[in-house]
Amino acid sequence: MKKWTFILLILLLTFIISGCSRESNASAVANKTKIGIMLSDNGLGDQSYSDAGFTGLERARDELGIIFDYREIGDEENYLTGLQELVNQNNELIIGLGYTIENDLAQIAEENPEQQFVIIDGSVDLPNVVNVNFKEEEGSFLIGALAGLKTESDIVAFVGGDDTPLIHKFEKGFTQGVEATNPEAKVLTRYAGTFGDDQIGADIAADLIEDGADLIFPSAGFTGVGVIQQAEKAGIYSFGVDSDQFYLGEDTVITSMMKNIDTAVYNLVANLVEDGAITNDDIELGLSEEGVGLAPIRIINLVSDEKEQLHDLTEAIKNNELTVDK
Repeated sequence: MKKWTFILLILLLTFIISGCSRESNASAVANKTKIGIMLSDNGLGDQSYSDAGFTGLERARDELGIIFDYREIGDEENYLTGLQELVNQNNELIIGLGYTIENDLAQIAEENPEQQFVIIDGSVDLPNVVNVNFKEEEGSFLIGALAGLKTESDIVAFVGGDDTPLIHKFEKGFTQGVEATNPEAKVLTRYAGTFGDDQIGADIAADLIEDGADLIFPSAGFTGVGVIQQAEKAGIYSFGVDSDQFYLGEDTVITSMMKNIDTAVYNLVANLVEDGAITNDDIELGLSEEGVGLAPIRIINLVSDEKEQLHDLTEAIKNNELTVDK
């Protein structure tokens, strides 16, 4: 009898401890800052834009102890469903990635005025939405400057995804950079009409290479991956965009135009965790704010004069001595 009494007592204590542990864990989760993110149209695995935003939240989870959830557009024709689901979760902050989300985020934000939103690469004129944009033209200028310095054919190329004002900033910056270091060079420009088709990117790159381009800069999401792979196949140089894409083509990618979406996302969340709120002001991030820049330069060598020229151009932009048109 004593043996069974002892066993029952142990079971009772185990049940009580387990219940307390579950309550403690639930309380700990409830006290964590909750963030939601609506990814851009190509979603996770785009090896560029969405992945960068997701990485910023992973860092915030690991270093700041937040929890987060995400939604992808999937087969939906708009972002409304995913955004509304994130609102229903009572997230303290909801982040939307990309200009294509702009109209749907504006609608959800207007319907939920107490919910705080951030849109990256977009503009929504509502008091509960903070707009975060980048000076892509400044980072792209440096890519163009490198292309102008290193082209042997005096023909370089730019490949855009959709033909939109945002991608025009990349194109214009690149073109101005080429002109700054090599006024004789010709810039070929093509738009794919999509950010999600690597085969279209490869086909466009093949045409540009046939036309004499020996360096190609794509700003085209997953379509740009096809550009890089085709450049490597053809034995010419290319550049990455948004994140360090060297791993996509280690024999072709000289450097990448870093658009530090991950850092911007992390910093916004850090402000929320530390101060209990984020800024009400719109944010624009360029070279001087370390919002854009270059990944390490690899596989080519720059002579001292080239290094000095690139450095001087960088400092001129940072010091507002050189303005890059967008």
